[in-house]
Amino acid sequence: MKMYINGAPADASDGAVIEVINPADGSVVDTVPQATKEDVDKAVEYAKAAQKIWKDVPVYEKAEIMYRFIGLVEENKEDLARTLSQETGKPIVEARAEIANIPIAFKGFSERAKHLYGQTFPAGLEPGQDRHILIETKEPIGVIACIIPFNFPCDLFDQKVAPTLLAGNAAIVKPSTDNPLTLCKLTALLGDAGVTPGALQILTGRGQTTGTWLCENPDVHGITLTGSTEVGIETYRRAADHLAHIALELGGNDAFIVLEDADVDLAVEELIWGRMYNTGQVCCASKRFLVHKSRVAEFTEKAIVKISALKQGMPSDETTQIGCLISEKAAIKVKKQIDLTVEQGGKILLGGTRDGAFIAPTVIGNVPKTADVASDMEIFGPVVPIIEFETVEEAIEIANSSKFGLCGCVFTENMKTATAVCRALECGGTVINGASFFRSFEMPFGGYKYSGIGTEGVMSTFDEVTRTKTIVLKNII
Repeated sequence: MKMYINGAPADASDGAVIEVINPADGSVVDTVPQATKEDVDKAVEYAKAAQKIWKDVPVYEKAEIMYRFIGLVEENKEDLARTLSQETGKPIVEARAEIANIPIAFKGFSERAKHLYGQTFPAGLEPGQDRHILIETKEPIGVIACIIPFNFPCDLFDQKVAPTLLAGNAAIVKPSTDNPLTLCKLTALLGDAGVTPGALQILTGRGQTTGTWLCENPDVHGITLTGSTEVGIETYRRAADHLAHIALELGGNDAFIVLEDADVDLAVEELIWGRMYNTGQVCCASKRFLVHKSRVAEFTEKAIVKISALKQGMPSDETTQIGCLISEKAAIKVKKQIDLTVEQGGKILLGGTRDGAFIAPTVIGNVPKTADVASDMEIFGPVVPIIEFETVEEAIEIANSSKFGLCGCVFTENMKTATAVCRALECGGTVINGASFFRSFEMPFGGYKYSGIGTEGVMSTFDEVTRTKTIVLKNII
C-alpha cells in the first residue's frame, strides 16, 4: 500500500517500508511507506498550495464530491471491512458496522456545511454604533493535520476529515502505524471522488518521526488528534511553538455506576456493549464498575454468565464476538494491569489470561477504591474491575477521583437521582441507564480534565476547523 500525496500514490523518498501485521495470527497483511521528513515537508507544501484552490470550490460542489465518495465506499465496502478486520483484529461484523458509519457521517457533515450562515449585527445595538453593520463569517484555518488512532480509524476519519474538507481546509491524515491500510484506501477514494489534488493527503510512518515532523511544521495551521493523553500533551506542546489551533480527544477511565435501585439485568446488558465492544479498546468505554454493596453479588454473578457466553475467536470468523487487541505489545500491557489490580487487592473471577494478542474477557472482584484502576489507570482491553460503594456520594467521589473526565453513566430507577449524579460527574458526557460508550455523529463529543480539549460532532466540529472573521460596513447607514 502506498501513501497518497498531491493526488497520487507515493512511496517514501528513500524507499523504506513498515510491515502491517495481522495481530490475530502474526501474518504480514501489507507494507506501507515510512515517510521521511522530506516527504512530510513536501506534503505540507502541496497542501498549503492546494488549500487556496480547494477553499474556493463552492460548498455544494464539495458536498457533491462527498456524496460521490459515499458511492465509492458502498462499491468497496466489503474489501474495506476485511482490510480493517485483518489489520486491526476487529471482528468482521464490527468492521462492517464501522464502514457502514461512513455514509451517516459524511452525509451529516455535508448537510451541516450548507448551513454555516454566520451572523449579522444590525446598527444601533450600542452607543456609537448607529450607522455601522457588522457581519460575522466563517473561514477555513488552512492546513490541518488529522491524527487518527488505531481503535476506530474509519469513524475518526469521518469525524475529522469530512468537516475539515467541507470547511475549505486541506487535510493531511496521519493514521496509526499499526493499521493504516483502510485509511490509505479511503483517502484514495476521496481523491477519486474529486477532491483537489493536494487538499487531501495521507502520510504513513512512526508517530515519533512522521507525526512529530507533521505537527512541528509551521505551515500546519491546525491539529485534530484522537489518542492517548500522553501523546496529546506532547502534541499540544509542539503545536504551541507555532500557535496551531488544536483539538484533542484523549483517554478516559469512565465510571459505570450501579445504584441500589438499578435494573441489574439492564446494567449487565449494557456492560457487554459498553466494555466488550472492540475488545474493550474504546476511549469512552465503561472501565470502572462502581456497584452498590447490596447489588454487587447479583451484578457480578450475572456479568460472569453473560461474558462467559461470548465467543472469542479469529476476527475473520463471522460468529466471533470478541477479537484480539491491536498488538501483542498491547495485550502484554493489559495483562500487567490485570496482575497489578490483583496485587492491590482484586480477585480474578473470570479470565485474566493472555494468548499472544488475545486477552480473555476478565472480571475482577473486590477491587478496593485505592487501587490504581479505581482512579487513573486506564485499561484498554476487555476487563471489568468491580468496586463496591455504600452511598451515592461515595460513588461520585470515586468517579471524580480520576484525572480523566471523558464520559460516565449511572443506573437507577429514580430520574431525580440520575440527573443529580450526571450533574455531579466531572466529565464531558453522561448516560442514564446505559453504558458510557455512546457517541452519535450529531452530538458534541469531548472530555474534561485530562480527557481533551474541544469537541467533535456534526453540530460542533466546524467550530474547531474554522476561524471567525468580522466584516464591518462602517457608516453604511
